[in-house]
Amino acid sequence: MNRIELKGNVGNIRITDVGDSKVARFSLATNFIYKGRDGDAVVETTWHNIVAWDGRGMPDLTKIGKGTPLYVCGRLRSSKYTAADGSERTSYEVVANKISFGSPEPVQCGI
Repeated sequence: MNRIELKGNVGNIRITDVGDSKVARFSLATNFIYKGRDGDAVVETTWHNIVAWDGRGMPDLTKIGKGTPLYVCGRLRSSKYTAADGSERTSYEVVANKISFGSPEPVQCGI
Protein backbone atom coordinates (compact mmCIF):
# COMPACT_ATOMS: atom_id res chain seq x y z
CA MET A 1 0.00 0.00 0.00
CA ASN A 2 1.31 3.46 -0.90
CA ARG A 3 -0.56 6.08 1.13
CA ILE A 4 0.53 9.23 2.90
CA GLU A 5 -1.44 11.73 5.01
CA LEU A 6 -0.01 15.12 5.92
CA LYS A 7 -1.32 18.08 7.88
CA GLY A 8 0.65 21.31 7.69
CA ASN A 9 1.05 24.78 6.20
CA VAL A 10 1.72 25.72 2.59
CA GLY A 11 5.03 27.31 1.64
CA ASN A 12 5.57 28.27 -1.99
CA ILE A 13 2.89 27.47 -4.57
CA ARG A 14 2.78 27.49 -8.37
CA ILE A 15 -0.42 26.81 -10.33
CA THR A 16 -0.21 26.13 -14.05
CA ASP A 17 -2.72 25.31 -16.78
CA VAL A 18 -2.28 21.98 -18.55
CA GLY A 19 -4.83 21.75 -21.33
CA ASP A 20 -8.27 22.16 -19.72
CA SER A 21 -6.93 21.29 -16.25
CA LYS A 22 -4.93 23.04 -13.55
CA VAL A 23 -2.06 21.55 -11.59
CA ALA A 24 -0.76 22.98 -8.32
CA ARG A 25 2.78 22.31 -7.15
CA PHE A 26 3.47 23.46 -3.63
CA SER A 27 5.54 22.78 -0.55
CA LEU A 28 3.92 21.76 2.73
CA ALA A 29 5.61 22.11 6.12
CA THR A 30 4.81 19.57 8.82
CA ASN A 31 6.05 19.74 12.41
CA PHE A 32 7.07 16.98 14.80
CA ILE A 33 7.51 18.09 18.40
CA TYR A 34 9.48 16.12 20.98
CA LYS A 35 11.39 16.71 24.19
CA GLY A 36 15.15 17.06 23.85
CA ARG A 37 17.75 15.74 26.28
CA ASP A 38 17.42 18.87 28.40
CA GLY A 39 13.62 18.45 28.59
CA ASP A 40 12.83 21.42 26.36
CA ALA A 41 10.48 21.06 23.42
CA VAL A 42 12.21 20.64 20.06
CA VAL A 43 10.31 21.36 16.83
CA GLU A 44 11.45 19.40 13.78
CA THR A 45 10.02 20.84 10.54
CA THR A 46 9.92 18.74 7.36
CA TRP A 47 9.09 20.17 3.93
CA HIS A 48 7.17 17.99 1.46
CA ASN A 49 6.66 18.58 -2.27
CA ILE A 50 2.99 18.20 -3.26
CA VAL A 51 1.42 17.85 -6.73
CA ALA A 52 -2.37 18.28 -7.01
CA TRP A 53 -4.50 18.15 -10.16
CA ASP A 54 -7.91 19.80 -10.10
CA GLY A 55 -10.90 17.51 -10.20
CA ARG A 56 -12.67 15.09 -7.90
CA GLY A 57 -11.68 15.38 -4.25
CA MET A 58 -9.91 18.68 -4.80
CA PRO A 59 -10.93 22.13 -3.63
CA ASP A 60 -10.51 25.23 -5.79
CA LEU A 61 -6.72 25.16 -6.18
CA THR A 62 -6.57 28.94 -6.66
CA LYS A 63 -7.65 29.37 -3.01
CA ILE A 64 -4.44 27.73 -1.76
CA GLY A 65 -1.91 30.35 -0.71
CA LYS A 66 1.26 30.70 1.32
CA GLY A 67 0.58 29.83 4.97
CA THR A 68 -2.73 28.06 4.26
CA PRO A 69 -3.27 25.16 6.68
CA LEU A 70 -4.06 21.99 4.67
CA TYR A 71 -4.72 18.30 5.14
CA VAL A 72 -3.34 16.32 2.18
CA CYS A 73 -3.92 12.66 1.39
CA GLY A 74 -2.20 10.92 -1.51
CA ARG A 75 0.63 8.64 -2.55
CA LEU A 76 4.39 8.98 -2.53
CA ARG A 77 6.15 9.03 -5.91
CA SER A 78 9.89 8.96 -6.51
CA SER A 79 11.80 9.85 -9.63
CA LYS A 80 15.49 9.56 -10.51
CA TYR A 81 17.39 12.06 -12.58
CA THR A 82 20.93 13.07 -13.44
CA ALA A 83 21.99 16.45 -12.02
CA ALA A 84 24.05 19.02 -13.90
CA ASP A 85 27.20 17.75 -12.17
CA GLY A 86 26.53 14.21 -13.49
CA SER A 87 25.46 12.70 -10.16
CA GLU A 88 22.37 10.50 -9.87
CA ARG A 89 19.66 12.02 -7.68
CA THR A 90 16.28 10.89 -6.41
CA SER A 91 13.40 13.24 -5.64
CA TYR A 92 10.17 12.47 -3.81
CA GLU A 93 6.78 14.11 -4.13
CA VAL A 94 3.28 13.47 -2.85
CA VAL A 95 0.64 13.12 -5.55
CA ALA A 96 -2.50 14.36 -3.78
CA ASN A 97 -5.90 12.80 -4.33
CA LYS A 98 -7.73 14.64 -1.49
CA ILE A 99 -7.12 18.05 0.02
CA SER A 100 -9.09 19.88 2.68
CA PHE A 101 -8.56 23.33 4.15
CA GLY A 102 -7.60 23.45 7.83
CA SER A 103 -9.59 20.32 8.57
CA PRO A 104 -9.52 19.57 12.29
CA GLU A 105 -10.17 15.91 11.48
CA PRO A 106 -8.67 14.18 8.43
CA VAL A 107 -11.09 13.46 5.60
CA GLN A 108 -11.54 9.92 4.27
CA CYS A 109 -8.47 9.31 2.13
CA GLY A 110 -10.07 6.92 -0.33
CA ILE A 111 -6.91 5.24 -1.60
